[in-house]
Amino acid sequence: MPLGIAKAPCRSTLACANEHRPAALLEDLFWTWLARSRDQQALGKRKHKFRFKNKLTNLDSTTITLCLNLFLWVKFRRANSGAKAHVLLDHDDHLPTHVLLTEARRSDVKMADSVLLNPGSIVAMDRGYNDYSLFGRWMEAGVFFVTRLNDDAQFEIVEERTKPQHRAICVDQIIRLTLDKGRAGCPHLLRRVVALVPKKEDVIVPLTNHLEFGATTIAAVYRDGWKLELPLRAIKQNMTVKAFVGTCENALRIRMWTALITLLLLKWLHHLSCANWSLSNLASLLRLNLSTYRESTKWLNHPLETPPLPPPPGQLMLALS
Repeated sequence: MPLGIAKAPCRSTLACANEHRPAALLEDLFWTWLARSRDQQALGKRKHKFRFKNKLTNLDSTTITLCLNLFLWVKFRRANSGAKAHVLLDHDDHLPTHVLLTEARRSDVKMADSVLLNPGSIVAMDRGYNDYSLFGRWMEAGVFFVTRLNDDAQFEIVEERTKPQHRAICVDQIIRLTLDKGRAGCPHLLRRVVALVPKKEDVIVPLTNHLEFGATTIAAVYRDGWKLELPLRAIKQNMTVKAFVGTCENALRIRMWTALITLLLLKWLHHLSCANWSLSNLASLLRLNLSTYRESTKWLNHPLETPPLPPPPGQLMLALS
C-alpha cells in the first residue's frame, strides 16, 4: 500500500460520487489553470511559425467509442455507443481554447456554430466541416478559414493568379461557387490552391476566403493543421478515456475533463524537463514512478537513475516514564 490505503474503495462508491459530483467544477479548474499557465508562460514560450499576426486555430473533433450495453443513452451506431469532443486548438501551444462534449451522432458542422471566433482570426479544419452556409456566416463576421475543397465541388474560375516560382504550388485561382446551394450559402469569392505534398506523390487542394496571403502560406497553414491532431490522439492513447467509473452523463464528463487536466499537467512537466521527452514516454514513465520517493525535477532531468530508498518513518518516538 504505497499511498497508505489498505483497501481500494468500492467501484460503486466511486460511481455514486461521479454521479453527484458536478463535472462543471473540473471544467472550471481546467480553464482557470490553463489561463494562468498561459499568462505566466508556465508551458513554455509560444512558437510563432508564421509571420502574420492573425490568431491561428484548428477546429477538429474526436470520437470515443463506448459500450452499447452500458452507455445506451449515447447510442451511435447499431453495435456501439459513442461520445464526441469538439475542440478548438491553439496553434501556439497545441492546447484547447474551446471544448464541447456531445453525443457522437452530433454533426460537426452544427457544432461549429457554437464556437466563438474573433474577427480576423484564422481557423483551419478538414472537410468534415465543409458547409457553404457556415462559410458565409464566418465571412460576414470577418473570420478567415482554410479547409480542403470537396472533390465534387462545382465552381467557375474568376481569376488565374501567377504561381510562385520554385514552390510546390501548382494552381492559385479565385473562384465562385456555381451550384444554387453554394451560391445561396456563400455568394462571396473564394480562393482555390493546389499544392504538392512534400515527400509524397500527392496533392492537397486548400480552399480559403483569404485573398491576400501567398499561396505557399495558405498551403502551409492547412498542412500545419495536421500536427494539431496530436493532442487529440494523445488524449485517447495516453489518458485511457475509455476507463469510466459510472455510466451517466456526469461521470463521462468528469472523465473527459480529468483527461484534459492530466494533459495540461503533462505539458507543464514537459516544459520543466531538460530531457528530450516525448509526450507518450513521459506519460508511461510517470505512471511507473508515481510511488517512488524522488524529487520531481531530478526525475524529469535524469529519469534512468536508481531511485533512492524510502525514507524512515516520520513518527516521533515519545519518551514515556
